[in-house]
Amino acid sequence: MKKALLALGAIALSGLLLAIALVGANQQTANEEQAAVAPFYETPANLPSTPGTLIRTEPLGVVVPGATTYRMLYSSQRPDGSIAVSSGMLFVPTAPAPAGGRPIVAWAHGTIGQGDSCAPSRPGNSLNDTANWLNQMISLGWVVAATDYTGLGTAGPNLYLVAKAEVSDVVNSVRAARQLPGIKASNRYVVWGHSQGGHSSLWSGHLAPKLAPELKLLGVAAAAPAANLNLIVGAQWSGLIGWGIGPEVADSWPLVNPALTLPGVVSQAGINNFDSIAQECLNSNTLLVQLLVRTALGQSFFEVNPINNPLWKAMGERETPPPLPASMPVFVGQSTADEVVLAWPNAVLQNQWCKAGSTISTLWVGEVSHQLTAETIGPDVVRWINDRFAGRPALRTCDLAPPVSPPVSQPVSPPAGS
Repeated sequence: MKKALLALGAIALSGLLLAIALVGANQQTANEEQAAVAPFYETPANLPSTPGTLIRTEPLGVVVPGATTYRMLYSSQRPDGSIAVSSGMLFVPTAPAPAGGRPIVAWAHGTIGQGDSCAPSRPGNSLNDTANWLNQMISLGWVVAATDYTGLGTAGPNLYLVAKAEVSDVVNSVRAARQLPGIKASNRYVVWGHSQGGHSSLWSGHLAPKLAPELKLLGVAAAAPAANLNLIVGAQWSGLIGWGIGPEVADSWPLVNPALTLPGVVSQAGINNFDSIAQECLNSNTLLVQLLVRTALGQSFFEVNPINNPLWKAMGERETPPPLPASMPVFVGQSTADEVVLAWPNAVLQNQWCKAGSTISTLWVGEVSHQLTAETIGPDVVRWINDRFAGRPALRTCDLAPPVSPPVSQPVSPPAGS
């Protein structure tokens, strides 16, 4: 028996050592891949003064049937008006362009962390969240432009959940895409985003037409959008999600609103660790373990509910998109099982936007995680976008009540501007 136990112990130890070796080898390979592409993301010495200027492209190195794929670098603009550099991706159909040119879908990704290696255009990240819809869009002849956002892979800062920064990066990705030689893209486009990208998409409906009047925005679509920010934060501030998104907010919001201070709102553990956590990619297993341990130990990122602080509450209201005008069609998809962007804040959004007269179409699904929402509703989004490009009238689904309601104890405040 002793020999058998020793043998089993030796096998287990060998397996552990092999696993450690494989993880180390994989990390070394990933580091080498990141180092190989790093020069592409460097800010040029002569930065273009016009936002949306395509600076450079190179093959992306991923296979999408029927498409040529590119990594791109382009100029964008920060909220203060200064020129910035953003990276992103382009997916261009290989089939001949139609007579009127290829329409464009601007994809805005969700929260992924602020480290350079987290950028979707970097190796290993490019096709996240694109199952069930990217291939369909390519087969329909649409160009897909996908921003990384300024500061993700490029010189920072990355202004997380700051509408003016996000929309600038989204719109300028479309401008840059149209400059690719031979792309034959039209000026018609739709913005489609998930989670943080849903925030970008909804705000694009307000800001993009003024930012880029030469382009024709036909509608915006969002999966599990981080929209009613104070409702989401007010429900999630003290748990694991607070550790997931809190560091990125703490890293970004005080840069555009210096009146926001961390002491008294963010816990000491949060203040000590927010920058290092924000730089980690959210798909990192080591980060997930760290956040689970902190939560299990009773540590909260926030010391108090941020919406109880007048300055933080005002910032959340400022960055919450108000209802879109009836002239801007909007599609919102949400899972009732979402544990990150909870369902009821977007039920509040549906009710508020319907009351305000928005041309909103909502799709509610069940038993789908936050991470899989964009992929799950992707085919429905493609059909909705196809109707926009075809010039068909957009439908309102306001006669169908949301399947969830706010908690009785949760105060519901209208978004700023509503």
